[in-house]
Amino acid sequence: MIRNFTFFTIALFSLSIFSQNLEKKVTVKYITDVITMDGVLDEDVWNNADSAKDFWQYFPSDSIHAKHQSEIKMLFDDKNLYLGIKVLASGNDYIIASLKRDFRAGGSDNITMMFDTYSDGNNAFLFGVNPYGVRREGLVSGGGTDLRGFNISWDTKWNAETKIYDGYYISELVIPLSAFKFKEGETKWRFNSYRFDTQSNESSTWMKIPRNQYIFGLAFMGVMEFERPLGKPKAPISLIPYINAIASKDYQNNFNDSSVKVGGDAKIAIGSSLNLDITINPDFSQVEVDDQVVNLTRFEVSLPEKRQFFIDNSDLFGDFGDSRDANPFFSRRIGIAHDKNGNSVENRILAGARLSGKLNRNWRIGLLNIQTEENVEEEIPSNNNTVFALQRKMFSRSNIGMIFINRQSFKDYAFVENKDKYNRLIGLDYNLASPDNTWTGKAYLHKSFQPEGGDKDLSTGGGLEYNSKYFNAFVDGNYIGNDFRSDLGFIRRTDVLKNVSMIEGVIWPKKGKVTSHNFRVFNVFTYRPELDFKLTDRSLNATWEAKFNNQSELEFRLSNKFTHLLGEFDPTNSLEGVIVKLPSNTDYNYTSLSAEFKSDRRKAFTFGFKPSIGQFFNGHKSSVQASFGFRIQPKFLASIKLDYHRIELPEPYLSTSIWLIGSKIDVTFNKSTTWSTFVQYSHNKNNDLQNNFGVNSRLQWRFAPLSDLFLVYNDNYFVSNYTPRFRSINLKFTYWLNI
Repeated sequence: MIRNFTFFTIALFSLSIFSQNLEKKVTVKYITDVITMDGVLDEDVWNNADSAKDFWQYFPSDSIHAKHQSEIKMLFDDKNLYLGIKVLASGNDYIIASLKRDFRAGGSDNITMMFDTYSDGNNAFLFGVNPYGVRREGLVSGGGTDLRGFNISWDTKWNAETKIYDGYYISELVIPLSAFKFKEGETKWRFNSYRFDTQSNESSTWMKIPRNQYIFGLAFMGVMEFERPLGKPKAPISLIPYINAIASKDYQNNFNDSSVKVGGDAKIAIGSSLNLDITINPDFSQVEVDDQVVNLTRFEVSLPEKRQFFIDNSDLFGDFGDSRDANPFFSRRIGIAHDKNGNSVENRILAGARLSGKLNRNWRIGLLNIQTEENVEEEIPSNNNTVFALQRKMFSRSNIGMIFINRQSFKDYAFVENKDKYNRLIGLDYNLASPDNTWTGKAYLHKSFQPEGGDKDLSTGGGLEYNSKYFNAFVDGNYIGNDFRSDLGFIRRTDVLKNVSMIEGVIWPKKGKVTSHNFRVFNVFTYRPELDFKLTDRSLNATWEAKFNNQSELEFRLSNKFTHLLGEFDPTNSLEGVIVKLPSNTDYNYTSLSAEFKSDRRKAFTFGFKPSIGQFFNGHKSSVQASFGFRIQPKFLASIKLDYHRIELPEPYLSTSIWLIGSKIDVTFNKSTTWSTFVQYSHNKNNDLQNNFGVNSRLQWRFAPLSDLFLVYNDNYFVSNYTPRFRSINLKFTYWLNI
């Protein structure tokens, strides 16, 4: 036993040493010369700059060097970090889907840099550019182990210029050091870069990353060493005022409104690691509308946060608990309330402040406080919403964190019941991440407090995942007590004991058109503790997925589900009062088969197709989901998503057809002017309240860095006779001012 343990320890130590020997380094030299940002590396200082080079292929293989290399030179002075990038290609036939900022990287030519300024392996700043000089910036959190941790809604000021030459392009970037958060006197950052090359059908990374990991994973990074310690950057106070002229008409209630709103944000750097964000009378009229979804389940669907105020360090507040079933803080709850009829309506935010960032290399802190407006007529109280989060790094990439949440009405409202006067929560989470992301997991324990609360007010759970090239598996479970509440969280249901498990085997063919075969079994079991741990839901899924050399994908899935209904339920989501619902305390066992194909994203015309057929509760369901995309690069990009479901139930239950069609059109006149239009059509044969035709059209002119003029038009119609429901037009002006 001791001998085996000793051998295991030596093996791990040797592997650690071997990994360290493979670590790449690039020296960032200090300069005093002036660099002109023109996409031409003709200044003498570039000749002496060290380079990040020798990129490894990530796709279609992860074991050889990239066919077409990239080279990144780095310099810095007291104010800025400079990057000179040379990207080799087989020709000049680049794919540029759009001139719109914050472009999607996959399926187009671009190169992206990631900077882990605290070397914690969990958070990084991301900057990317394509051959036309279009920029994108974002934040990576959670170690880059999940798509939820990749967010390009974050904005900061920086500049880039690109020039295309014969067989390569050169990008010159200048990023203010104040755009980063780092420790004063630091000499090392972790760094990596990834690049998409559509002409060679190749993806590559500076540090070698196995293909079973995400290309933006932070476990695999090299080191950039600064020639001298970083000083304290002069971080300006940023004021972002806005003025918004609004005209709207509610045709259902015959109400017209014309107004002018004024407000703004402020960003105040506290040292080089903390940031204070302040918002007064915020307005989010320019934020892209949500994609509608067809929800055929009994539970609420979560949608991503797109409001800029909540983006920076969002993982520090929002990654507690279980993201699917028991997330204690879900920022989209703020600004939404239920009126006296139970409808979800906008609840205006009066003001808010947020302090977030690093205290030092090991500690992160977040404090959020937002006040919402009262609406006595609609029985909506004014609430103060407070969140405090503290996180400490453990070992190389793991961390432990605590969270405190308080939602409280400070006034006494006659329409607010005693049990709803406040809701509080305190929680503790541990997040595990091994140095190479082979093992990840978490464990958490949360407790809620509210007037008249019961003693079953805990939420707890945990999971462990193993990820290797040929075999992946995870097990996860959580318990949510019947009295647990989190008014600012996303809790699908309470009185739940849930177990989830997955086993996956991967085959990597050395020849042929297929790059990988994935065979996966995914199971979910849900029990009700208050009902003697009765099984209420079970989902058994078997999947085969193939990924091809041309980046297309094919998947087949066989699913078997069991549902015990505790209450009446209508699977067709028909109009209340005209249907017979499935009765409570009944069991249903149903099986379905689905297939999905996604075409090569590099093509001018792309498509995806996902048909499914099978049983559905006591009837049958046939579905088709499809998507189509078309571009005329680089100025026109259009896409259509179609979602159709035909549900047939035996009498006396109703059958129905549900349609959802969404179309997006982006016209980018140049890198500063974009016109985006989003059209959505939804129709349920048995529910006219869900039938809607909506248009959201937004013209954006970025006349100065992060300063915009928006013209936003919204229109919604009844589908039955196409008479208008609601119409509005906004003219919004924002200006980013550094003082």
